Amino acid sequence: MKTKIIALLITVAMSAVMLAGCGATETTTTAPDTSVSEPTEPTEPAEPAEPQEPADDGGDDADAEPITLRLFSNLPDRQNGQGLIEQMIIDEYMAANPHITIEVEALDDESYKTKFKAYAMDGMPDVVNIWGQPSFLDEVLDAGVLAELNEADYADYGFIPGSMEGFKKDGKLYGLPRNTDIMAFYYNEKMFNDNGWTVPATYAELLELAGTIQDAGFVPVAMDGGEGWPMAIYLTDLVLKLNGDVANTSKEAINNADFSNPVFAEAVQLLIDADDAGLFQTGYDSQDYGTAMSLFTNGQAAMFYMGSWEASMALNQDIPEEVRTNIRAFFMPVVEGGQGQATDIAAWNGGGYGVSASSEVKEEAIKFLNYMYLPEKLSKYGWENGVGMSAQDQSEFMTGTETELQKIFIDIINQATNTSGTPINDNGSSLLKTTIESNIQSVSNGSMSIEAFLATLAEACAP
Repeated sequence: MKTKIIALLITVAMSAVMLAGCGATETTTTAPDTSVSEPTEPTEPAEPAEPQEPADDGGDDADAEPITLRLFSNLPDRQNGQGLIEQMIIDEYMAANPHITIEVEALDDESYKTKFKAYAMDGMPDVVNIWGQPSFLDEVLDAGVLAELNEADYADYGFIPGSMEGFKKDGKLYGLPRNTDIMAFYYNEKMFNDNGWTVPATYAELLELAGTIQDAGFVPVAMDGGEGWPMAIYLTDLVLKLNGDVANTSKEAINNADFSNPVFAEAVQLLIDADDAGLFQTGYDSQDYGTAMSLFTNGQAAMFYMGSWEASMALNQDIPEEVRTNIRAFFMPVVEGGQGQATDIAAWNGGGYGVSASSEVKEEAIKFLNYMYLPEKLSKYGWENGVGMSAQDQSEFMTGTETELQKIFIDIINQATNTSGTPINDNGSSLLKTTIESNIQSVSNGSMSIEAFLATLAEACAP
C-alpha cells in the first residue's frame, strides 16, 4: 500500500525536486559565518535585498528597540550542510533587521535532545528544532511547550500536502517540517570501479560484497551503531523489504504491545547476518556518527549508511576531492523472497522548527520562523547548496547543474513505489525509542537473543 507521503514526493519530483543534518560539537554564534563560544556583536551588514512578505520591517526604524532571539539548533556545523543554510538565513535576517540579534546554541542530536528536556522544565529558547515524530513530539505537545501556529499563514509556502501532519495535535499546528528524509547507502564510485565491484541488487549480494571489500583492505559499510537510531532505521529498511509495509505493521505491534509478527524476527536476523558477514566496521556498535562518517570521507570505508541530509558531502570542501567527487548512493537492496520492491524506500518527514509557548518575544520569533520558511530561503538555499530534500516544493529551483547525488535522489523519488513512513524507533513513545536504540547493538552482535529483544520492545509498549 502506498503511503500518503509517496504520492506527494512523486508529484513534486515529477516536476523535479528536493534533499538534510547532524554534527558533533556545540556552537554558539550571532555573527555571520562564525562559530564561537560566546555571542559577538554582528558586523555591519551590506545593504540587503528587499525581503518578501513576513520579513520584519524593523530594519528601517533606527529607533526600534533591540530584541534578542535565542535559537536552539541541532546543527552544530555552521560551515556545511543544513547548519550553513540556517546560518545564512539568520545572517540575512539580522542584516534586514539590525535591531534584532539572534543567538544560536547548537548541539549534536543526542546532546540536543537531552538539553531540550532540561529547557522544557526551565524555560525554552524562542525558536527550537523539533522532530514531527511521536517519540519526540507527543510528550512535548502534552507538556504545552510549543506555541500554536496559524496554518493559514503557510498556504502559499509550497508545503507538500501531508507534510505538516506530524507537527499537529487535535488539528492545531505547533511546528513546521524542514526535511523529507531518505535513507541510503552512500558509496565511493571510484573505489568500486577501481576494484571491479558492482552495486548489489540483493541483500545476499550486499553481504557477499562485504567479504570482498574486507579482503581488499577496506571497511565495507561505515555504521553509526553507538547511537542506535541509524541501526533502527536499517531495521526499518529491512522490514519494508521483507513485508512491503512498515507503517501499519509497526503501529499494530506498538498499539498491541506485541512484536510476535514473524517479519520482525526475520528483519532482526538479517541485521545479525550483516554483523556476521563483517558488513560494518569493527566496534561499530559503540562508535558514533562522526567516527562512521570519517571512515567514509577519508576513503577507509567503501560505503556509509546514512540519510539524504548528508548529500551535501558532494560539495563539502573539507572532504578530499577524490572522495567528494565520487560519492554516489543506492538504496537497501531487495531481500530474496520478500514482498518489498527495489523502489520501496525508507523515507519520512523529519526535523523542523517550532516556537516556545513561553517566549517573551513570541511574535518576533514567529516572524523569523515565517521568514526562514519563505520558499526562496530554506528550500531554495538548501537545494542550491545540495543539502537535502525539503518538505516544500523545490521544483522551481532546479537548474540542471545539480550534483550527481541530487540527481540520484531525484531519480529514486521519481521511481518510488512505497515509503516506510516514520521509522519504527520513532513511531511510538520515547520509552520505546530508548529501548530500541539501547538494545539493538546487543541483538546485532549476538549478546542478546532475538526473542529477548522483541520481548523488551513489547514491554516498552505495554500500558
